Amino acid sequence: MQRATGLVGLFLMVSCAFSPLAEAASTELKYDREAALARSQAARGEVLDSFTFRDSNGRSFDLSDQLGKPLVVSMIYTNCHNICPTITRTVQETVEIAREALGHDSFAVVSVGFDWRIDTPERMQVYRRQFGIDDPEWHFLSGDSASIKDLADNLGFQFYPSAMGFDHLSQTTVVDADGVIYRQIYGQKFDPPALVEPLKELVFNTPRSESIVGHWVDTFKLFCTVYDPNTGRYAFDYSIFMGVFVGVLCLGLIATFVAREWKHAR
Repeated sequence: MQRATGLVGLFLMVSCAFSPLAEAASTELKYDREAALARSQAARGEVLDSFTFRDSNGRSFDLSDQLGKPLVVSMIYTNCHNICPTITRTVQETVEIAREALGHDSFAVVSVGFDWRIDTPERMQVYRRQFGIDDPEWHFLSGDSASIKDLADNLGFQFYPSAMGFDHLSQTTVVDADGVIYRQIYGQKFDPPALVEPLKELVFNTPRSESIVGHWVDTFKLFCTVYDPNTGRYAFDYSIFMGVFVGVLCLGLIATFVAREWKHAR
């Protein structure tokens, strides 16, 4: 299917607002763009490990509990006043479109605050409220330094303290229902299909323990749910279904005609 979206021009290392964690860093690490991109892409196909965080209510939250449906992972930090809010807003708008097209409980989303000293559950709760996000399948998580570092390494997400706060990848990760990292999406802003298409592939094309009829219904949904750039939304395109139906009907008529002529010739 598609390779990672927007590799040219959208791959960014961004510096955001000041953080005490950045002040504590005695050495500012140098960023290697090609190495960072290679590490991010190398994470595709890796299995997401089991990590335990705290949600915005302070309760324990295990990422492995999200297995069974696709998962969107966005790593941000709340002291950022430019890039991270833009990423979150873009994900928010795209998630709303995806919910309409794929179902409101068809996938989950987590935003993880990687500035572990600042991004407490209370701060993540405030951050969530700033965007008015009340999606029950979207969780805002906090962790300690070890869990944040391990998750970032697992996802291929790189961030470094800098004079302005942090340099970090503008990266949104899609994980499949089995916990395998499926797609990396880059950029502060991206068009809805960049995120919705891989989710659509996973939601409608992942093998399920369901009937043959249910499998065929999902297959039709996969091919007939299309993005309309005029409305910025996804819709079920009945013309595709009708085209398939007419094509099958024509093949059936041709087969019937050939069989009848063959029988007549005998």
